[in-house]
Amino acid sequence: MAVILITGGARSGKSKRAEARTRAFPGQPVYVATAEALDTEMEARIAKHRAHRGTDWIEREVPLNLGPALVASDGGGARLVDCLTLWLSNLMHAERDWEREVTELAAALPRLKSPVVLVTNEVGLGIVPDNALARSYRDAAGIMNQIIAEAADEVEFVVAGLPMKLK
Repeated sequence: MAVILITGGARSGKSKRAEARTRAFPGQPVYVATAEALDTEMEARIAKHRAHRGTDWIEREVPLNLGPALVASDGGGARLVDCLTLWLSNLMHAERDWEREVTELAAALPRLKSPVVLVTNEVGLGIVPDNALARSYRDAAGIMNQIIAEAADEVEFVVAGLPMKLK
C-alpha cells in the first residue's frame, strides 16, 4: 500500500500528476471529489474535470467525511483524493473540528490496504492575507499539509507541471 501526497500551487499540474500516479496502480481507479458545486462557476469546473478524466473512474463525492469514505472504499483500486484543501475549507465552513479530523485521517492512512493519492494546495507561499479568516485558513492548510505529509510514504511538489520528490 502507498500513501502519496502531491502538493503545489494553483494550476501547477498537481491534479494531472496525481491522476497519472493513481492510474499506475492496478485496478479501476476511484476519484474521491471533495468539491461541492455551490455556484455555476464551480459546476463548470467540476464538469471540466469529469470530462477530462473520462469514464474509467469510479466517482465518489465526499465533501466532509473523508476518513470514513477511504476506509469504506478500501480493498479495491487506488483512490485519488482531490483535494484536501477543499475538504479543509468544507470542514471549517461546517464548523467542524478540522484538527481532529485531519489527525484521524493521518492515523487511518497507514492502515489502508489500497493505495491513496492525495492532492493538496500549497497556499502559504504568497503574501500574508489581509483578513483573519483567510489567515486562519492559510495557517490551517499549512498545519494539515504537515500532518498528512508526515503520514505519507511519498510527497511530491509540482511546479509548472514538473514534479519534485520531497519524500
